[in-house]
Amino acid sequence: MIHFALRSLLAAAAVVSCSFATVVPAAEAQQRTSVAVVAPWHVSGMEPSQDGYTYLRMQTGETLVGADLDGKLVPVLATQWGVSDDGLTWTFTLRQGVSFHDGTPLTVAAAVASLQRASGKPGVFGMAPIERIEAADNAVVIRLKRPYAALPAVLANYTAMILAPASFDAAGEVTQFIATGPFEVAELNAPQSMTVRRFDGYWGAAPAIETASYLSSHRAETRALMVESGDADLAFTLDPAGYSRLKALDDVDVQVKPIPRVIVVKLNIARAPLADSEARRALSLAIDRAGIAAGILRFPEAAASQLFPPAVAGWHNPDLAPLTHDPEAARRILADLGWKPGSDGILERDGVRFALTLRTFPNRPELPLIAAALQDQWRQIGVALDVSVGNSSEIPAGHQDGSLDMGLYARNYGLTPDPVVNAMDDFGSGGGDWGAMNWDAPAVAAALETASGVSDMAQRVPAIATVTEALQVELPLIPIAWYQQTVAHPAALKGVAVDPLERTYGLSDLRWAE
Repeated sequence: MIHFALRSLLAAAAVVSCSFATVVPAAEAQQRTSVAVVAPWHVSGMEPSQDGYTYLRMQTGETLVGADLDGKLVPVLATQWGVSDDGLTWTFTLRQGVSFHDGTPLTVAAAVASLQRASGKPGVFGMAPIERIEAADNAVVIRLKRPYAALPAVLANYTAMILAPASFDAAGEVTQFIATGPFEVAELNAPQSMTVRRFDGYWGAAPAIETASYLSSHRAETRALMVESGDADLAFTLDPAGYSRLKALDDVDVQVKPIPRVIVVKLNIARAPLADSEARRALSLAIDRAGIAAGILRFPEAAASQLFPPAVAGWHNPDLAPLTHDPEAARRILADLGWKPGSDGILERDGVRFALTLRTFPNRPELPLIAAALQDQWRQIGVALDVSVGNSSEIPAGHQDGSLDMGLYARNYGLTPDPVVNAMDDFGSGGGDWGAMNWDAPAVAAALETASGVSDMAQRVPAIATVTEALQVELPLIPIAWYQQTVAHPAALKGVAVDPLERTYGLSDLRWAE
């Protein structure tokens, strides 16, 4: 059980008991041709459906369709695409003159084979309503079971990366990561690190950087120290203490950008205390989002007033009544539902205590601190919360086996440039590992089917409104904060830009100051 005073946690988070070195000076950096990236996430293997996000971010793999920093779809391995009048057949014209890292040409047959395999794997691409994938002249043809306007956005996801035939063994397993990106994998030491080198046969502009390394480090203070000592050149997802310290240094730049990621509490609605939407509303009212955003995240503007942040274009609904903080109203709601304080102050009803366990993980350093804040704030309205800090995999595992009460995590609604893909996974019929749990909302599922099947905004807008309004009232997930991505790098490293969709680290645009 974790039960710390929030004040103590914040004080501990601000303490760094190490001596700091100095970032490599620009004069020394002039001759550098490599970049070291450090981030919280492991790279456990070469399977795109599991670890493809790291390969895409390191620009080793590419997809038919990409997205720019504004979230607009752009050509990558496909130069153009179109759909038939009935919405069931999509044609993607393949780019000519592209080679895989092993020197073999990118052909339609190779692209089709790679996508056929990917369609049978778990993940975003595997969930698309695909009937079959075929080759036609110089194009990949995808035939659908039903109209699905989000298909080009799905093809921008890392699960749809195109790998060379030599990547797979006879059983179809990935034994070598051979793709088409501006960098190729030089070495993989799973689950901690990867090294890539510039691919001289790349079809596009040649990067200035010759090599790059990736290191997984789940401790935020370590990532900050690595930037300050010169052991890392790009550090992602900083804790507040590290962010504040690095921001004060003249030779370090720190960038902050809102992204389509939201810190949420996932609820198992099959649990008796959580089954009533009014009880969930009471839990939401007890949360001091402004205090969490300012005191823990250090970004007051991050307090979530609804699930989808302004960064999620078309899904942030300004007409919704915002989520508010009102503990007294929360107590009244729970009393009206028949919950009464027991001898220890914890609410009881029909012999059941309002006591739950929340699972979270430390890869995002703010999550355990937020969990402690929730524990304290819910205790004030008579709700007992145990906090279990473990691996992120324990949340979807708990969804699958039914053991989860609550999960606290940061959900990315930018896995594809069209948020409907994530929304369908999270809130469609049956819910999803990182979405609703035991929440039955037929009207929402139908609205999501409409929003995913049409591109006509006259039909999409009311369908999306149906979804956002239901989420605000029913609260199958309780939003806490809108995420701000933080990136630190030496001032001498130029061309750094934060991708709001988290698709790329932008290695091909980086250069060291002369």
